[in-house]
Amino acid sequence: MPQLILLLIAGFVFWLGYRKFVADAQKLTRQREQARREERTGAQGTLVQDPETGEYRLKRDGE
Repeated sequence: MPQLILLLIAGFVFWLGYRKFVADAQKLTRQREQARREERTGAQGTLVQDPETGEYRLKRDGE
């Protein structure tokens, strides 16, 4: 019985690690695609409007 519990815990930890790996890979793919688009068009970043001030600024990572 303890082996089964240990196996279940190890499987759960593996599953969480796999999901984190996939999420990181997808994030990296999105970032690289964005960089390719910016390079292709000659852009130096993406502008977003600040809802509080109404001013435009460069988009930060994670937005």
